[in-house]
Amino acid sequence: MTIVIVPSILTMDWQAIVGANILKLRKRRGLSQEELAVDAEIDVTYLRGIERGRRNPSLMVMVRLADQLGVHPTKLLQD
Repeated sequence: MTIVIVPSILTMDWQAIVGANILKLRKRRGLSQEELAVDAEIDVTYLRGIERGRRNPSLMVMVRLADQLGVHPTKLLQD
């Protein structure tokens, strides 16, 4: 019998996951942090903190970022 240990959804570092996904998608689209921040109507220093996993974006900020990145907001949460 094999036991598979699955990390709890509560112990996952969601800020880091969201930040890494935003960074990856932004770079794929060839956008600078400044361009994405302006388009999503957030401050560039806030976006930098989100991408580093240091800031906790609200749902509406995640929706605006996802919209500007051309993805559904759930894509930002995928591990």
